[in-house]
Amino acid sequence: MAVEFPSDPVSIGPPSRYSSKMEKIQTYQEELRKKREDGGRYRTLNTNMMASSQKLNTLSQSPKMGIENPTFDREETLRMKSVHYSVYVSELNELLCSLQRVRYSLSDDAESAADVQVVMELLQQSEFQQAFSMHSSVSLGVRAINPPYPITARAQQLCHEVQNVLQFTKQKEGIELKALLTIPHFQALMEAHDCVAERELEPEFSLAQYGGETVKLVRLEKARDIPLGATVKNEHDCVMVSRVVKGGAADRSGLLSEGDEILEINGIPVRGKNINEVHDILSNMHGTLTFLLIPSSRHKVPTHRQTVMHVKAYFSYDPAEDPYLPCRELGLAFQKGDILHVLSQDDPNWWQAYKDGDDHSQRLAGLIPGKSFQQQRETLKKTVLDRNPENPGKPWYSKKIKKPRKKSFYSNPSRNQESYTEDVLTYEEMALYHQTGNRKRPIALIGPSNSGHDDLRQRLLSVEPDRFAGAVPHTTRTPRTHELNGREYHFVSRSNFEADVSTGKFIEFGEYERNLYGTSTDSVRQVVNSGRICVLCLHTRSLRALRSSNLKPYVIFITPPPQEQLRTLVSKEGKSLKHEDLKEMTEKAQEMEQNYGHLFDAVVVNSDEDMAFFELLRLIDKLDTQPQWVPSSWLC
Repeated sequence: MAVEFPSDPVSIGPPSRYSSKMEKIQTYQEELRKKREDGGRYRTLNTNMMASSQKLNTLSQSPKMGIENPTFDREETLRMKSVHYSVYVSELNELLCSLQRVRYSLSDDAESAADVQVVMELLQQSEFQQAFSMHSSVSLGVRAINPPYPITARAQQLCHEVQNVLQFTKQKEGIELKALLTIPHFQALMEAHDCVAERELEPEFSLAQYGGETVKLVRLEKARDIPLGATVKNEHDCVMVSRVVKGGAADRSGLLSEGDEILEINGIPVRGKNINEVHDILSNMHGTLTFLLIPSSRHKVPTHRQTVMHVKAYFSYDPAEDPYLPCRELGLAFQKGDILHVLSQDDPNWWQAYKDGDDHSQRLAGLIPGKSFQQQRETLKKTVLDRNPENPGKPWYSKKIKKPRKKSFYSNPSRNQESYTEDVLTYEEMALYHQTGNRKRPIALIGPSNSGHDDLRQRLLSVEPDRFAGAVPHTTRTPRTHELNGREYHFVSRSNFEADVSTGKFIEFGEYERNLYGTSTDSVRQVVNSGRICVLCLHTRSLRALRSSNLKPYVIFITPPPQEQLRTLVSKEGKSLKHEDLKEMTEKAQEMEQNYGHLFDAVVVNSDEDMAFFELLRLIDKLDTQPQWVPSSWLC
């Protein structure tokens, strides 16, 4: 192949300049001569290649021997060889042309020109050209376009799920997408996609016969230091898949199922090994894992997307301290009061869940104790601990109750108490609720004596009387001269009061100086219906009756600071409280939080009156802007 290079017009000048130009011309002619020789050599190579092709044609006409490979196409192979040769010659010529230009531009630099000449001679050697030809062949194979690997063979099912989601949509994009998915041609395309995808996915779980059992070969990708998302158990000498955790690599692949027996992992036999040995094997592996399995013989029902259940935890859980956890790495730690999103309850003993507020990039679910399983464990623990170590057989909680000094209030025991009959608290199902603008949730302030919760209530009522109001209580005493019925109190007879108690109309009630006093749900509802926020100060025993009503209260626990800080705070305010009183206050707060903390929506530490008041306002304002988790039974 001859290659022409651009040249400048030759001008006659001084002798030295003329001789320089002549040298350039001679050099150029010499290069043209070499190019012609190279072109001839390439043509000879091409002729030899065509002769080889003729030999192949001659051989192909001879009688067939051996097994015919239907995937071999002679014409296609020769075409690919021709394309490869053309690419090879083109790339090599481009490189030589580039070096020629470089050498001409370096005519004044003898050393650089000599280096370029050495490189050109190297490129023209037969050994280099053979190596370059092999490199081009490998590169051509690497750059070959492969068909995309199917992600799923459930395109039709996914389309139906999307259609169900868009069934009642009113958005323009949703209506357009729904119309697109219902086109017959699109549905036929999805059906064809699934047929092809099923064939493409077959190599991932090829079936064979293994010792009389049908086995399958599964390949999964496992990242370093990230669990695979499946647990195993021993049944005699077999290693079985006990569960597949939502969001993990095993779950996303859809190739592992509960009940599958694992025979080998990357060629390592596991039959006869215990689960600890299998765990050690898997922990040291990452990348592509190949499992040889015996599929589960159980009848597999098509899986449907389960509804996520949201629960509030009424106990704290640390997986590191649970010896019964099937897989310590998959345990999900949480604190009392956390919201958990339960994805699977297939195993009643160990649920799969996410914790609200966790990083959304964490796709692998965690294991938490199931409700019934945790109740059994807590009941057994309570049976052991609820006995006085000094007096065996005597309940630990049997203490002498102090006689109340002034008023004695009692929560209503007959108002929908069946939801609180559980002695062991585990989880409560929750749902998001956003209060409406004209029906505000009542605020219940709870706290021990001298914690300041009553002072905070009075401050709310005095600062914003148009926004906050108190419920008018009921009483059986005689009204005083300045009191009006329905303003200071609802004055009723004793018989009517007792009738209302029996029908469960009171949140709390009690007797003081032979007169009955109480706060009814109707008086709270009257404030709610007026559009204002009802602020209550209640005893902890009254919370159950309040929560059993349909008032949807927001409970805030006002707790004193730690005892040392409380002593400093009291001394600064000039109050005189004995050490025993301070100790009793802090201990009472701890007891209230221990026994009733699961009913609190928020906690405010009253270490500074102004800071506690503004924090209280912030929590109340948040109810208008953010939805809150409430028991799902409230929304039924």
